[in-house]
Amino acid sequence: MLPYAAYLRVYEPLTAFAETDRKMWADYAESRDRPRRANALQAEHGESVMRLLGVPPHPAPAQESPNAYLRRVEDRLYVCPWQTRLRSWLAFSRLRGSTPVKLMDRLVPKAIAEQTADDFDRFKRTGGSSSLRTHIRTTAWHVPPSWFVPFDGNERWLVLGSATLGQDVTTATGRNLIYVTSMAQARRRAARALQVLRRHLGEELSAALDVEDVARWLEEFHPHSLVELDYGGLVHLMNDDALQADQSVAELSAALTGLDTGQEELAFAMYQRVILRWKSMQLLESAN
Repeated sequence: MLPYAAYLRVYEPLTAFAETDRKMWADYAESRDRPRRANALQAEHGESVMRLLGVPPHPAPAQESPNAYLRRVEDRLYVCPWQTRLRSWLAFSRLRGSTPVKLMDRLVPKAIAEQTADDFDRFKRTGGSSSLRTHIRTTAWHVPPSWFVPFDGNERWLVLGSATLGQDVTTATGRNLIYVTSMAQARRRAARALQVLRRHLGEELSAALDVEDVARWLEEFHPHSLVELDYGGLVHLMNDDALQADQSVAELSAALTGLDTGQEELAFAMYQRVILRWKSMQLLESAN
């Protein structure tokens, strides 16, 4: 079973990478040994579990991952590097900053934690702020409303998968819900959403919705990239009816349109549908 997490990914065209990386990713795409899209999440999760179950545990791998998610559009290759080490460092820093020291020492031995932090500090000193850019954002137990903004309801791709006899439908293999769009469309929609929110809610309230943060992140990548929202393991928390009924992207878009055209009741109703759906999902984190 995959972790109950969703992913926002950017796939850059091969031409966006430095020449040495370009050759590396081109060779990687032709490799028969690389993880395929159907099992890439399982492979990535498996690597993390093995590190954390080790004695002692390793919060971050010693080397950066050589793997990536790939997409092909016609003859053009798009690459989304896993960046497992960088993402692990960032996640570990957030965990360490928000966890009491005594509890943290029980999770990871102090010497390992300090070594991990030192390695990350050394990386930041040599690579600069640009080296902290990740192609993948992850969130557990829900999808933030701001993640729906770059997409259109027609870009939704749902696969329910097939369950074997006696198997719970939510554990069916091949189950997935994905949105994919061009970077140009994603930036345009994020910019429009920001304008609407600032015009009708003001800077403070619009900032609280994190749309600006997503918009700034998208600006860091090649303008001909692809943007993907993957429900990941969250699809295993939702039955077929719930997945088919989930139109969060379309509902949030309708909320923004209603807000901009003076249809406050419509805007509120659509926004509430999105918020309540994902709040109920988040509550499952503390359910027993």
